Amino acid sequence: MKFGLPFFGVKPDDFARVAVAAEDAGFESLWIPEHLVFPAEMPATYPYTETGQPPVYPGSPLYDPWVTLAYIAAATERIRLGTQVYILPLRHPLVTARAFTTLDVLSRGRSILGFGVGWMEEEFGLADQDFATRGARTDEIIEILQQLWTEKEIHHRGAHYDLGPLRFEPKPVQKPHPPIEVGGASPAALRRAARHCDGWHAIGDIGVESIEASVKQIEALRAEAGRVGHFEISTPSALGATLEAVRRYEDVGVTRLSLGPVFQRGMTADDVIDFVSRTGDEVIAKA
Repeated sequence: MKFGLPFFGVKPDDFARVAVAAEDAGFESLWIPEHLVFPAEMPATYPYTETGQPPVYPGSPLYDPWVTLAYIAAATERIRLGTQVYILPLRHPLVTARAFTTLDVLSRGRSILGFGVGWMEEEFGLADQDFATRGARTDEIIEILQQLWTEKEIHHRGAHYDLGPLRFEPKPVQKPHPPIEVGGASPAALRRAARHCDGWHAIGDIGVESIEASVKQIEALRAEAGRVGHFEISTPSALGATLEAVRRYEDVGVTRLSLGPVFQRGMTADDVIDFVSRTGDEVIAKA
């Protein structure tokens, strides 16, 4: 079992200190949340709460994930650096590929592209991107990224993007390319994970039984597509940061458990580091 630390609620001045503590405690990876921009009024269309209200508000501070993770990379040595999740269809694939490749090179191959298709139509409108085609464009973007990261000369003619011939250098450090892992809970997200990606991040209902059902669906879809090899299954723990939680999730096929403190107003970096250290001693070291 691998252990990830969500960076939700951590302030920029504390990024490096918390990241070093997580690395020392045995966390395999840390994960930065991502949005490009919020509207002045937040819509109640978030798909993972009963009320539709998201866990953010219009004035929530937003930071570029690649700049943030490059900063953290300079302060750490081993811990992997991921986005949970980067909204892939909000940007042109060349922009994403260049930023992500830069992170992978600077971190010496520690980056993970965790992405989603996005849920907030208003955000797409503000970025002048079509919301209705975001799923189809995402699938095409994944194909383009894989080509940019592995092929010497790229020619791509698709329904939404027409690129090349072009050269893209340098290539990422990780071969054949860095992990591409999708977040979501919809049938489309599970299909996308199984057919096109290297891993899946659970969002929404994260109970053990729900995760088990999703894992079985993904396994069946991967078998149907003829895909073999290692596949990451990541989820937050609905059972807290305990050894029993590790065993329960491991039994249903989870390979990475995301463990973070319950966010509370007024929480400090010392609170987060205390959680990280205790989790390292009481869970990670014993697991």
